Amino acid sequence: MTATPDALDHQLIALLKVNARLPMVRLAKALGCARSTVQLRLKALEDAGLITGYTVSVSKTRSSSEIRAMVLISIESRNEPEVVRALARRHEITKLYSVSGRYDLCALISTESTHELDAVIDRIRVIKGVIDTFSTILLATKLDRPE
Repeated sequence: MTATPDALDHQLIALLKVNARLPMVRLAKALGCARSTVQLRLKALEDAGLITGYTVSVSKTRSSSEIRAMVLISIESRNEPEVVRALARRHEITKLYSVSGRYDLCALISTESTHELDAVIDRIRVIKGVIDTFSTILLATKLDRPE
């Protein structure tokens, strides 16, 4: 594989984003190439660090009582590494982004209740270096594409 992925590599990655468990034979058929080509491309993408892992996606039931929220966090910039480490230890935080603007970080949080969400936000607020938070509960997913 060259230093930059070509069209075939991008197609392969797109197929894997939809279903990372597709067999080599089905990937090869969908891409119109040999199974060995798919194996070599996958190995090269992994070796280059473009594919860093494979995961499973679990469907949510309609009766799920999960509460999801976005919490924007303003921090003292000198304390960012410590704040990020402290946030990473919270199992309720599923994603953490750095953002521009008034807030520095955006945490996606998943809890079983609003009471639990409130407690997590309280724990975030007492982390040394956290200045302010702003939270909003997510109501419904209108679009969810693989990253």
